[in-house]
Amino acid sequence: MATYAIGDLQGSYDEFATLLDRLQFDERRDRVWLTGDLVNRGPQSLLCLRAVKALGIAATTVLGNHDLHLLAVAHLGGKHSRPSDTLDDILTAPDRDDLLDWLLHQPLLQEDPTTNCLMVHAGLSPHWDQTTARQLSQQVSQALMADPSGFLESMYGDKPTRWSSSLSDSDRLRYAVNCFTRLRYVAADGALRLKYKGPPATAPADVIPWFQSPLRSPFSARVLFGHWSALGLYNTPHFLGLDTGCAWGGTLTAVRLDQDQPITQVPCMQDHPPDPTA
Repeated sequence: MATYAIGDLQGSYDEFATLLDRLQFDERRDRVWLTGDLVNRGPQSLLCLRAVKALGIAATTVLGNHDLHLLAVAHLGGKHSRPSDTLDDILTAPDRDDLLDWLLHQPLLQEDPTTNCLMVHAGLSPHWDQTTARQLSQQVSQALMADPSGFLESMYGDKPTRWSSSLSDSDRLRYAVNCFTRLRYVAADGALRLKYKGPPATAPADVIPWFQSPLRSPFSARVLFGHWSALGLYNTPHFLGLDTGCAWGGTLTAVRLDQDQPITQVPCMQDHPPDPTA
């Protein structure tokens, strides 16, 4: 049995299928962890969603910002649609409702004691310990499933930028969603800095990558994440960043978690927008 982690698919089904084939992935014995953003930007969002859902227990994923955006467009009548979206094939599919219901039930955080890994789409607040992150993921999932339209309407916005256990319910959940699905940088005091999307080498002097914050609580698990194509592959003993920009003409990357093996990548095979920071 092998366990692999793969970065953001974003509608890149051909690359995903090729990567699984290259890994000789067998859903009867192997497992794959996906960092979220299964859909949007790439041309094959429907095929990606169907493929991951069809893998059943062989696939583990988290919600990314584009996955939540799909749910918002579906539940709120398209009021949040963007010209760059590539979601129409899902929204008009005959199995639309089944796919969206399955996606709605995916969490923001996954943990695997076997490989001692924790996975989110984007990042973690420097002020959270592992227990707090787990609890907030559960609270968001409960709120999302209890009232999808109400929750999705209230999740948009960049504030609050600072964590406090005394935040109101809506602010606490919005802050959590922004950390789990949008975070790249924080300020020296740990405040979220969501606007800048580029690589650390050209970042403003007043921001640092969230995983390098000196305020960050140490986690016992290795943290897997995606979301940050401009960062590229980031592979250290404590963090594994897996978004290598397949949706922008880069590659789709797989790393085996249960054994030390060479990293496997397949190049982008289709025309994608040439914007790695969108």
